[in-house]
Amino acid sequence: MVTIWPRKSVGVRATRAVVLAAFGALVFFVTRAVPEAHDDAWLIAAIGFLLIAGTLTSELLEVIGLPHITGYLVAGIIAGPYALRLFDERTVENLSPVNTLALSLIALAGGAELELTQVRKALRSLSWALLSQFLFNLLGAAATFLAIRRLVPFAHGLPTAPLVGMAILWAVLATPRSPSATLGVLSQTRAHGPLASFTLAFVMTCDVFVIVLLALVIGLVRPLLDPSAVFSSEDFLTLGHDLLASVALGTTLGVVLAAYLRIVERQMLLVLVALGFGASKMMDYLHFDPLLTFMVAGIVVRNMSEQGKKLVASIEQTGSIVYVVFFATAGAHLDLPLLRHLWPVALILAGSRATVTWLAARTANAFAKGPPVLRRWSWAGLVSQAGLTLGLAVVIAREFPSFGSSFRSLAVATIAINEMVGPILFKFALDRSGETSATPAPSFPSMRPPPLPG
Repeated sequence: MVTIWPRKSVGVRATRAVVLAAFGALVFFVTRAVPEAHDDAWLIAAIGFLLIAGTLTSELLEVIGLPHITGYLVAGIIAGPYALRLFDERTVENLSPVNTLALSLIALAGGAELELTQVRKALRSLSWALLSQFLFNLLGAAATFLAIRRLVPFAHGLPTAPLVGMAILWAVLATPRSPSATLGVLSQTRAHGPLASFTLAFVMTCDVFVIVLLALVIGLVRPLLDPSAVFSSEDFLTLGHDLLASVALGTTLGVVLAAYLRIVERQMLLVLVALGFGASKMMDYLHFDPLLTFMVAGIVVRNMSEQGKKLVASIEQTGSIVYVVFFATAGAHLDLPLLRHLWPVALILAGSRATVTWLAARTANAFAKGPPVLRRWSWAGLVSQAGLTLGLAVVIAREFPSFGSSFRSLAVATIAINEMVGPILFKFALDRSGETSATPAPSFPSMRPPPLPG
C-alpha cells in the first residue's frame, strides 16, 4: 500500500480516536440538551469542533493512505445536518465567511507557487499539454454529463438549453488540478526531475487559465440557465473590463505585499485575514474577480520580488487552520440523501475525467515530442483535485442558487474520489520514473517546489 503521509504509532492514533469520540459525544449531548442554541458563541464552538474533528479524523485516515482533505470532509459530513446533526443548516451557512477567507488564501498561495522560469523551461511541452488537456477535458466532461443526465437528479428532465449550460459549467469544474496535492507529494518524496517539474508548472499555470475561464463561462451560460437573462456584446465588454481590472488590481496588490514583506514582515496573519475578508468584499462590490486578483498578486510576489517564500510560509501558517474548517464545512454542506443517488454518477464522472486526462496527455506528448518519462507518466500527476475546484463549485453554487446546492454536492463527491486516487497515482509515477529521492522526508515536510533538473 502506498502511504502518502508520515506514520504515527498505534498508541497515538488510539488516543486521538478516544479524544475525537469524547469531543463528539460532548457536542452531541449539548445539542440535544440545548437545541435552541444558535448564537455567536455556538458558531465559535462549531468552528472549534470542526477544526479538532477534521484534524483528528484526517490523522486517523492516514492509516489507509487517504489524504488529509478526505478526513476534513468526512468530519464535516458526520457532524453536519444530514448525519449526527451536531450543527444545523443555519450554523453551517453562518460559517460561509470562512469560505471567503479560504478561497483568497488558496488563490494567493497558488499564484505564489507559480515560477515563470519553470513555465519558460518547459514551454513546448506545457503549451501542448494545456491545449490538449483543456480541449479534451472540456469536451469530454460536457459530453459525459450530457450522456448520464438521466442519472443526475437535478438535471433529469430539464430542457436542452439549461442542460447544456450545466454541462458547460461541469466541464469547467473538471479542468482544474490540485496544487496542494501536488506539493504534498513532492515534499514527501523530495522528487526532482522532468516529471516533477512539469507537473508542478502545469497545475499552477492551469489554475490561472481556469479562473479566467470560469468568469467568462458564467456570463455566457447565464442566459441558458435563466431565460430572463440576456447576454449582449456590452456585457462581454464589461466582463473583459472587469477581468483586466482584476489583473491590474492583483498586480498592485502584489507590489504592495512584496513591499510590506520586505520592509515590515510582521503581523502577516492579520494582513492575510484583512485581505481575505475586506479586499474580497470590496472586489465583489466592484464586480472584480477575487480569485484572479489574488492569484495574480501571488504571481507578482513570487516572480517580481524575493519575498515569494516568505509569502508562502505566511499563507501556510494561516491556511493550516482555515483550510480544515473550509473543507469540513464543505462536508457539512453535503446533502447525504441526495448523495446516496449521486455516488454512481460521481464514479462515472471521475473515471471519465481520468481517462480523458490520460488521452490528452498521450496526444500532447505525441506533438511535443517530450522526454520518455513525460510520454508515459505525465498524466498521473494531473488527476488530483482539491481546494480550488471546491472553491469554484462554491462560486457556481452562489451564482446559480436554483441548482447550486445539488451541483456542489456532486462536485464534492467527485473531488473526494479524485483526491483519494490522484496522490497515490502521482507518487507511483514518481517512484517508477526514478525521480523519488532516497533521502527520507522530515516528519513535517515543507510545501516547497522541487529544484529543476540541470
